[in-house]
Amino acid sequence: MRVVCIWRRSSDYGRMVEEWLTEFERRTGVEIESLDPDSREGESLCRAYDVVEYPTILALNDDGGVLALWRGQMLPTFDEVNYWVMK
Repeated sequence: MRVVCIWRRSSDYGRMVEEWLTEFERRTGVEIESLDPDSREGESLCRAYDVVEYPTILALNDDGGVLALWRGQMLPTFDEVNYWVMK
């Protein structure tokens, strides 16, 4: 199981996402993988999963299938994401 947050740190939503990721880790003890869409790995992942809106959080199974997807500035609740992290 892999949960990835794709976002740009230097954007108008950057601080909100950074605070969400920090609080998620504080509450659950789990760090979500974070990728910049402009990095090599981030660009590759965005192409593979057709991600064009940021921030995007993807929950992927072991063979790369999308289990859950959240797009845009309305970030999911911690419980929604934690469900996929704990599987």
